Amino acid sequence: MASDKTNVMRVLEQHRIPYTAHAYPHGKEAVDGATVARLLGQDEAQVFKTLVARGRSGSCHVFVIPVAKELDLKKAAKAAGEKAVELVHVRELLGLTGYVRGGCSPVGMKKAFPTVFDESVSRLPSVIVSAGRIGFQIECAPADLLGLTRARTAPVTTD
Repeated sequence: MASDKTNVMRVLEQHRIPYTAHAYPHGKEAVDGATVARLLGQDEAQVFKTLVARGRSGSCHVFVIPVAKELDLKKAAKAAGEKAVELVHVRELLGLTGYVRGGCSPVGMKKAFPTVFDESVSRLPSVIVSAGRIGFQIECAPADLLGLTRARTAPVTTD
């Protein structure tokens, strides 16, 4: 998989964080996270998607949640210390993060935004997130990802 090594994988290796790379068949367009979990043969509760939101202050925040869940904007705003947050438009994603929709990872963004993982990540032995390119995912220990991204956990999904 050397030719398929992504920037996310390189960052993990630079920080000596062990990971497992996963690939799934894909076209040019992103597929939804539940489909990614199914293609990987993984539990939807273990596969997380990365969302970027802008707070009322104008600052961006990253939220990493299970693929089958929805971000609760009120809970997300509280976790981010904002009065309100709204998801950034997909057109803005590449310029803000360096990633396209379906390939957005909390690791290796152009800028380190405050990051919050849904609290459910703490109960998992490993978590799977995008490897920074459509068709590629990485799996590693939640504590390693939280430490690398300087993230914290909070309840940020709908009930």
